[in-house]
Amino acid sequence: MNDKILTIVKWIFDIVLIIVVSFMYYLNEPVNSPRVIYIPEGSIGRIITQMDSKNYNVSKLDALLLRIFGSPQSGWINMKTTLNSRWDFLYKLTTAKAALQNVTLIPGETTYVFLNQLAEQLRLNRDILEKEYALQTSWVEGAFVPNTYRLPIGITEKVVIRVLLNESDAQMRSLSQKVFGLYNEKKWFQFVTIASIIEKESANAEEMPLVSSVIYNRIKKGMKLQMDGTLNYGQYSHVKVTPARIKEDTSTYNTYLNSGLPESPVCNVSINAIRAAIFPAKSDYLYFMRSKKGTHDFSCNYSTHLDNISRATK
Repeated sequence: MNDKILTIVKWIFDIVLIIVVSFMYYLNEPVNSPRVIYIPEGSIGRIITQMDSKNYNVSKLDALLLRIFGSPQSGWINMKTTLNSRWDFLYKLTTAKAALQNVTLIPGETTYVFLNQLAEQLRLNRDILEKEYALQTSWVEGAFVPNTYRLPIGITEKVVIRVLLNESDAQMRSLSQKVFGLYNEKKWFQFVTIASIIEKESANAEEMPLVSSVIYNRIKKGMKLQMDGTLNYGQYSHVKVTPARIKEDTSTYNTYLNSGLPESPVCNVSINAIRAAIFPAKSDYLYFMRSKKGTHDFSCNYSTHLDNISRATK
């Protein structure tokens, strides 16, 4: 009888030992992930499902373990390394946070300059950022919505471009749905192109609908736009437009040389500029000139425009 009890005890001990060893082995398995990952709000099950879809090597058992560790914190998580034991991975999901950096895209700034800014502030590779931007969007310019973004230090070039494009796309789709009831990307970016010129040329938000009216009025009359702001594209964002530059620049951005709009936006634009592009003021204005006050004087005929130039340059 005693032998039978001892056999049963030994059998139970062996099973428990196997379970414990297997469990320890499981917790020490390596889990690959980006160094910085984003955890959405939601249930533990939803979080594990999302991680599984991204090939993070997690399972339903991890959902059970997380209930022991504690609930994962939503937001950006800095895993410190790209390879963690499962124990460390699950523990960090519930305790770690990534340091965030504010990055502000100013309305009217070009993507060329913004990528320089991202590389400097987040310590990223500028060339990889540019490559990822070209891979993730077909738009040379205007795909970002100016805003202050909270981005984690340690984020990769690929992910930061994806995050910025996704957030910008969501904002543009939302506005388009409110105005038009739908989102037509090609039509939308025609407005973004007009808005980018408005952004570059306007002294303030109040002027934007008037500048917009000048653009539409000149196009309607078959006049070239002849606006300096269109030449402040890309790397020339902050370069003064000179007569020599106007003669030498053969790009589609040169509205002194080409009729109509450039083939793509000049810069990234604010919601105010887009609204002005969609809803221009009703006017007969064809010209505007920056006054000594810093705002613009608008006129319907060339003679008045010349008078405005004379006053501004005295």
